[in-house]
Amino acid sequence: MKADVFSVEGKKLKSIDLPKVFSSAYEPGLIKRAVLAGQSARKQPKGVKPKAGRDNTAEYRGSRSLPQHARTINVGKARLPRMKNRRGLLSGRVAAVSQAVGGPKAHAPKVEQVIKEKVNKKEKAKAIASAIAATANKDLVSKRHILGNIVLPVIIESDFEKFAKTKQIVDVLSKIGIYEDIESAKSKKKRRAGKGKKRGRVHKRKKSILIVTGDKAEIYKAARNLEGVDISTVSSISAEKLAPGCMPGRLTVWTETAIEGLKAEKRVVA
Repeated sequence: MKADVFSVEGKKLKSIDLPKVFSSAYEPGLIKRAVLAGQSARKQPKGVKPKAGRDNTAEYRGSRSLPQHARTINVGKARLPRMKNRRGLLSGRVAAVSQAVGGPKAHAPKVEQVIKEKVNKKEKAKAIASAIAATANKDLVSKRHILGNIVLPVIIESDFEKFAKTKQIVDVLSKIGIYEDIESAKSKKKRRAGKGKKRGRVHKRKKSILIVTGDKAEIYKAARNLEGVDISTVSSISAEKLAPGCMPGRLTVWTETAIEGLKAEKRVVA
């Protein structure tokens, strides 16, 4: 399987052989599992303070041999723990139970709860391989991106990684014919409705192009301001970056160095 390599001027330079990973089988179920596993790993365990609602003097005395004011059984009142800061225990306010005012939460969340979804290493590698192959499938990519007459996968010469200005990135992507997708993502940015605005999620944004490089380079600072654009090295590529929202077929721009690195990447199963 061969693919064309474009220059930074948008012209065809040569054709190269693609790694076997681009011929991997399409497995959407496996990709979804890997994406959800990655998302669950970022969840933060949460729970209540162990003494929440119980940090008081409330006590339950169920012995019938005690004086009436010192016990909470057989006195015509609810058999519940009461606070000891009144004349006697019987005069105290009910506390330390979930139905009482200021009481502990019933079945509150616990930090011990298992919230991380696990996926086998081989399954994860196979999911990444399948997601990489999906980036070269025009039927899948056209469902979520504006393509035109672009031939997939999109590969650019390694000099593309050295660009340090956003204007240069825009110029190259325009010459190749894929900058229109970023413009589309910019037009679909909208203000979120609801309380999420108070919690740092002010805008809803569309995912656009993914740029994959061999190593970290100047292009990281240049491309980060483009709407919907993500950038990653071959070694840190994940199923979630290749298939955001569990939807395979992201428009991906590979550098020639990234393609060479993909052949040597051990995490990817061909």
